[in-house]
Amino acid sequence: MKSFWNERYGAPEYAYGEAPNEFMKEQLKLLHKGNILFPAEGEGRNAVFAAEQGWDVSAFDMSEAGKQKADALAAKKGVSVDYAVSTIEEADYQPSSFDALVLIFVHFPPNKRQEYHRRLAGFLKPGGTLVLEGFSKEHIEFSRKNPKAGGPQNVEMLFAIEELKEDFADFNLMECCQTTVNLNEGLYHVGESNVIRLVGRKR
Repeated sequence: MKSFWNERYGAPEYAYGEAPNEFMKEQLKLLHKGNILFPAEGEGRNAVFAAEQGWDVSAFDMSEAGKQKADALAAKKGVSVDYAVSTIEEADYQPSSFDALVLIFVHFPPNKRQEYHRRLAGFLKPGGTLVLEGFSKEHIEFSRKNPKAGGPQNVEMLFAIEELKEDFADFNLMECCQTTVNLNEGLYHVGESNVIRLVGRKR
């Protein structure tokens, strides 16, 4: 997977654009600013936006090319992001140390999904907020009709609400819904898509 992402992020264009994800953008407006973590952050569009809004931002991704693009975007916007090259297993943050955790189209292999979600949730403080948007299992039909809609082509890597509720069982959910949206994010998230949106507060 690392070579796949290095190849995608190694292109001159920003694969998913330079603008932040709209759902995340709206959710951050509702939160008190603090320190925030962006796992699997790719080319940095969401982390850089959060830094522009005054958050203390940490991010990581397995792709060196992703970090290079993220660093360039942060420099262009005049902000700082503490960006590490790391896998989920290697991620080295203190437990219960972040005010917010953002997972935007972060999809894991099915045999690792719950383990990774719970590991990442462990970095959140009690009372901290999780913001997640990802493709639902129904999205597979959308991407087959329109490959530009993007997303994993293995349906087992896509999300179901009940699975996410189980993964984040120690959260009070303020929002957890499945909906159809029109995405316009760079080259690879374009067109009608079916997503799950979740906002939760860690107990």
